[in-house]
Amino acid sequence: MTLGANGPDAAPRRRDARRNRELLVEAAREVFAEQGLDAPLDVIARRAGVGNATLYRHFPNRAALVDEVFRDTLTGTMAVGERARTAEDAWTALLDYTDAVFTGLAADRGAIDLMTTRLEGVTTLEAVHAHNRETVDALLRRGREQGTVRGDLSTEDLLFALAALSRAVPALTATAPDAWRRALALLLDGLRASPTAAPLPEPSLTAAQLGDVLGNLGPHRD
Repeated sequence: MTLGANGPDAAPRRRDARRNRELLVEAAREVFAEQGLDAPLDVIARRAGVGNATLYRHFPNRAALVDEVFRDTLTGTMAVGERARTAEDAWTALLDYTDAVFTGLAADRGAIDLMTTRLEGVTTLEAVHAHNRETVDALLRRGREQGTVRGDLSTEDLLFALAALSRAVPALTATAPDAWRRALALLLDGLRASPTAAPLPEPSLTAAQLGDVLGNLGPHRD
């Protein structure tokens, strides 16, 4: 009897393939959390106990692997944003939203790379970037209407400031795990409406300029 694709050995091969995929995703989750999204793919393959060829059979490029690893995280971030949008007090919602996002970033260096750069080809990522911008924009707009957010603050101003701070989170947490909370509180306090606040110098970045800046933050490995 000839064993073909649908023969007696097909089911074990499929089980082996599923198991290898699971091992690769779990290894990638660990390595990305430790080293960031530009971690070498061969390190991930070795930790999963498979060869590079097996990795590329399941994930033809880095973007496909990143999308698989972070899809649930990205979906969760959007759910947090939806809750923030429905809160009555915009200032409190902004504090709660940024705290939730940064709590996740502090636990996962890969998530920092994901949320602060423009990594091409990660399908879910485009949706979460757009959703994050819409959430921040809505909260700032309502905050201005409620008199709690300074009037000359743009959405791009805050997105850039949050991205810049998040890049420092790994260094902060390596020294003091919750040090980012103090830095985030200082940053957010500067958003408050105040009659004594000096006008912000220079024009705000445009959305296109912000995209260029985030793209230059890294990672850059193919």
